[in-house]
Amino acid sequence: MGTEIEADGRALRFSRRERALAQMEVYDLDMLVLGRQANVRYISGAPQLWVVGTRPFGPICEFVRATGEIHLNSTWDEGIPEEIPHENLYGFAWNPMTLVGILQNIKGADSMRRVGTDALTPMFAKLLPMAFPNAELIDAEPAMQAARRIKTPEEVHALRRALLVAEEGIAAGAAALGPGTTEQALAGAVLEAEAAGGVSTPATQDAAWVTSRQHPWRRSDGDGLVRDGDLVALSAGVLADGYVAEVARTLFVGEPTDAVRTLYRRRDDLWDRLVEACRPGLTTSGLLDAYQKAGEHLPAMPVAHGLGLGFDPPVVSPSLRATAEADILEEGMVLAVTAYVWEQGVGAVFTRDAVLITADSAEILSTAPAYGESVHG
Repeated sequence: MGTEIEADGRALRFSRRERALAQMEVYDLDMLVLGRQANVRYISGAPQLWVVGTRPFGPICEFVRATGEIHLNSTWDEGIPEEIPHENLYGFAWNPMTLVGILQNIKGADSMRRVGTDALTPMFAKLLPMAFPNAELIDAEPAMQAARRIKTPEEVHALRRALLVAEEGIAAGAAALGPGTTEQALAGAVLEAEAAGGVSTPATQDAAWVTSRQHPWRRSDGDGLVRDGDLVALSAGVLADGYVAEVARTLFVGEPTDAVRTLYRRRDDLWDRLVEACRPGLTTSGLLDAYQKAGEHLPAMPVAHGLGLGFDPPVVSPSLRATAEADILEEGMVLAVTAYVWEQGVGAVFTRDAVLITADSAEILSTAPAYGESVHG
């Protein structure tokens, strides 16, 4: 990852905008007024300030369908793509009427028919009609989700780069694993490797834990010390150049028993079924069915979710089965797929990998070793 503030690559920027324009045509949107950071970066290609938590809606980026013109909220020029001229940048304003005036000055604002926003607050529900007096305000999040769920080749390349950093974190955690180390030390090793790869904003900081032998889907309630016989999960999540990558592996400490080997074989069987379910034209509910066919309990967390600029659709969860039965996998989708098996008195084997839906099958984008029954004594 680079250390300078630079715009996303030209090919990446323009390929995303082409997808957004296509969805604007489908939803008949003359203009987008975006406030969500992932959507803003998807359209603008300019790095956004990363903050914890949520923020109220504000007009951060405007995209005009007819002209391709982009207006962006920014107080500096660094990292702004060349196709967004300086005069299209506007700073922060405490007075919301200042923002209304900025929007009114966008060419064609008074003739827009349908303006889409990805969120809205009661205040801006009153203010935006002042900026676009002849327009109907439309929910644009469905259009943005439709655009973002299918990754362009340039996006897949960006995801591969992010995955390499996450995998370096997993490798560092695996190298530090052994009896006597702690969950905190392992998490530090993972995060240090991610930082060395240029990522100072990890997608998750809970990077290492001893799996529970008494309760599924939980971490051990011990003192955080790693001992012989433990199954230790390592999970790396990074936000690299705007794209989220997630990889997880589980390693055994000591000499594996037959029960441990059986648990890894169960994981392998489940994983094969999950990959088989990742084919275009199938419903995402097939990922839930893979657990049932393998004889494994469905996990509490989503079985899969989309990867991209943040948390992309779909989200495949037992609590959302009705949605999953109607959601069709399409070529170009990238999913973080989770395999989780647990045995009383043994612990859990938990793995997560990035899977690209291809024209007729699936490609595993993650390249980290499976580790399997690796012994760390």
